[in-house]
Amino acid sequence: MFKKFTADEVSGQNQVKASVQRKIRQSIADEYPGLELVLDDLLPKKSPLIVAKCQNHLNLVVVNNVPLFFNIRDGPYMPTLRLLHQYPTIMKKLQVDRGAIKFVLAGANIMCPGLTSPGGILDEEVGADTPVAIMAEGKEHALAIGFTKMSAKDIKSINKGIGVDNMHYLNDGLWKMERLD
Repeated sequence: MFKKFTADEVSGQNQVKASVQRKIRQSIADEYPGLELVLDDLLPKKSPLIVAKCQNHLNLVVVNNVPLFFNIRDGPYMPTLRLLHQYPTIMKKLQVDRGAIKFVLAGANIMCPGLTSPGGILDEEVGADTPVAIMAEGKEHALAIGFTKMSAKDIKSINKGIGVDNMHYLNDGLWKMERLD
């Protein structure tokens, strides 16, 4: 998704009005209850909230020129990896085995066998169409953020095909863009 993403792909930036800002804050609070205590620090009520519109129906939520969340069309908001590394407990986690790491870091989607092999760990409570953090065997920080195509139970039972769509990974365009000026 962000493989060759640059600041040039941002087609427009709009400071959103207070009602839209409240709606975005509420949506993020509902999706990530672990962020409630720090949500006022991340998305201050007095500071302007900017939504940057990009190609492929992608929206970036930007505060103080720092992208914090993104969503596609009107889907759920997902944190950037930089934010996830600051608050690692906010998302459900799936772990891939060592063999999948280089492929995920190249932007590949996460296949079911990479999650069900001995190095992989599945959270049974994860449903289909859920944003998840992709962890790596033996590493402490997330290496990607994905969107499940099927539930964890289906991933385990079917064990074929793409289990998680890779949305944002380390060293992609969004990771390299620390600030949006």
